[in-house]
Amino acid sequence: MRKGVPAMWPGQSSPLGATWDGRGVNFAIFSAHATKVELCLFDSPRAQREYACLELTEHTDQVWHGYVPGLKPGQLYGFRVHGPYAPEQGHRFNANKVLLDPYAKAIGRTVTWDDSMFGYRIGDPKADLSLDDRDNAAHCPLAMVIDPRFRWGRDRHPKRPWHQTVIYEMHVKGFSALSPWVPKEARGTYAGLASAGSIRHLKSLGVTAVELMPVHHFVDDRFLTEQGLANYWGYSTLAYLAPETRFQSSQSAQDGVNEFKRMVKTLHRHGLEVILDVVYNHTCEGNHLGPTLSLKGIDNASYYRLVNGNQRYYMDYTGCGNTLNMLSPRVLQLIMDSLRYWVLEMHVDGFRFDLASALARELHAVDKLGSFFDIIHQDPVLSQIKLIAEPWDLGEGGYQVGNFPVLWTEWNGKYRDCVRKFWKGDGHTASEFATRICGSSDLYEHNGRRPYASINFVTCHDGFGLHDLVSYNNKHNEANGQNNEDGDSHNNSWNCGHEGPTGDANIRALRERQKRNFLTTLMVSQGVAMIRSGDELSHTQRGNNNAYCQDNELSWLDWRLREDEEAFLKFTRKIIRLWKTQPVLQRRNFFQGRPIRGEEVRDVHWLTPAGVEMTDDDWNRWYIKCLGMRLEGHMVDEVDEKGRPIVGDTLLVLFNSHHAAIPFRLPDHGPDEFWEPLLDTAQKPIHKRLHANELYSLQGRSMALLRLKHSWSWVWKSWWPWSASPMEEGDRETDEIKTSVAVAARTRLAEG
Repeated sequence: MRKGVPAMWPGQSSPLGATWDGRGVNFAIFSAHATKVELCLFDSPRAQREYACLELTEHTDQVWHGYVPGLKPGQLYGFRVHGPYAPEQGHRFNANKVLLDPYAKAIGRTVTWDDSMFGYRIGDPKADLSLDDRDNAAHCPLAMVIDPRFRWGRDRHPKRPWHQTVIYEMHVKGFSALSPWVPKEARGTYAGLASAGSIRHLKSLGVTAVELMPVHHFVDDRFLTEQGLANYWGYSTLAYLAPETRFQSSQSAQDGVNEFKRMVKTLHRHGLEVILDVVYNHTCEGNHLGPTLSLKGIDNASYYRLVNGNQRYYMDYTGCGNTLNMLSPRVLQLIMDSLRYWVLEMHVDGFRFDLASALARELHAVDKLGSFFDIIHQDPVLSQIKLIAEPWDLGEGGYQVGNFPVLWTEWNGKYRDCVRKFWKGDGHTASEFATRICGSSDLYEHNGRRPYASINFVTCHDGFGLHDLVSYNNKHNEANGQNNEDGDSHNNSWNCGHEGPTGDANIRALRERQKRNFLTTLMVSQGVAMIRSGDELSHTQRGNNNAYCQDNELSWLDWRLREDEEAFLKFTRKIIRLWKTQPVLQRRNFFQGRPIRGEEVRDVHWLTPAGVEMTDDDWNRWYIKCLGMRLEGHMVDEVDEKGRPIVGDTLLVLFNSHHAAIPFRLPDHGPDEFWEPLLDTAQKPIHKRLHANELYSLQGRSMALLRLKHSWSWVWKSWWPWSASPMEEGDRETDEIKTSVAVAARTRLAEG
């Protein structure tokens, strides 16, 4: 880059950020309360100061802007913003600090911690009321001007329907950091995720979407770096339009942007959608004692929610020190511009919003019809993608499961808690358990949403993984350096009789069975299944349920599998394949439990171990831990994309969270029909025909899946009606289910 003092032309107030047009770069930054803004140009990441400081003299609609001819992609820059330093009034301007552009599309240099990165003088008795006049130019993060051009070719969003989606929640680095199937130079990067070995694993599992933990540029909090730790999870965002640099395999920030795009393009080519976990509720700048890196120094009073009557302090609905001010149109614009950028320029397919309730806080209470949702609903781009809410925050009234509007799906925390309690053997769970695995209609049906509004999960990045869920009663977070006081102490976990690793064969077998129970329950539930990355590999964090700061082998997936771990991986693949073959597990509508065309068969039928329908008294018994669910395969309320009725297998799912085996009497079925076992979490399925009133030996803490099949003798009779005995006219068969089966049988025979 040239080091002379460049010219500054007026430029344009839109778009915000740095925009290269082939001849120069336009810079635009919003600040409602600034008195002066300067553009700082740096010639390298190692520069101790800017080589040019150019005043943005143009000021249009609270946007400061200017155009620098001759600048090219690769230019590093920041801003100095002048104004009052008056924390009691909400203002924290300090022109001694070079600030990161909120619209930075690439990060050319990350922050290095130093006392000069704070707007106040560390250690001063007046704390943040004091002013630090040291220059931070040698330590501040810097944005880089990018060339947005990229050859997308025929890349298209897969647009997989929600009811056919299986989500795989993962960490970009942790997934491939130790993978032997990924080239060493690409491990832990965007390129590593897009490598042939990674794609092969994802496709063999059968998942349809990856949900990436935060990839917006984030910082390692100072208190973590001083302990030798890092912000591994990434929920400490600094730049909402820039991909995180630590996940790129190349040195150049420009190459990192293109590497992310190539990753998305590759995943799309293999039919996998890309969903980003995004953190628009707070930033990494913390509370009144936090650093001044970007928004705090650009216009603190506009960007953050401040305490009424004492604007020195921040409203904190997130537990991270601050909350973005959703009352500000410019904050809404920043979020919307960020979202549209990742869809239109980076081609991602959806977003999971961290602590989404904080985004709905128009006033103090959560307002589900807040401005943010109104804008999303009318946006022609964002209203067409996948939207997932984490429906809670830490403020009063912040637990909003079931209260988000249409177009939104939600992480269903009630599903997670209930399923864990049921398989742990808690009482008073059967009734809610049935509701949760049927799509949680009590939460989502009232406002017109479908079962797929429920993102079902048993585990996620936050809390125990699946193997630890069945191996620990208590958290073991000592490695985090917080005296084991961090992380949730209420996990609804059960160690199966021993805390942590054990050589006891019986306990190990029970743990494997419990893992199969959880996973099978997840895949037979109505809604959208989300699997935590590493669960299929039996990954353990040794009881740490809050490994947010463990960027090491505790968090990275270990691909060296023992025999039992390999067996569980095979089981995971099997149950997802089975789910894909069963239309009744992929319903778009809620069960109604109503009779079908006057017959006794219902779309869902709940059974006691005696093979009879559950009564109200049964549902209210606290000790009920064994029940059956019959799902009718002939779904009169479900049609395909061409309006044709969807007909699949009728399934019988048996659950037993009791410690002892229970003989389950199989329910009635039609003539020439029988039950065929498909899966049993305690034993290999028996290969025999089972008929009504036979007893199925359902082992303790296990579940089984069976399907209803027709004998070939009946199919032949349906195909060759003249070979059957004559029937009276009034007795002629009009059963649509048998007709559809006969048609299917004839088709199979014709196809050989």
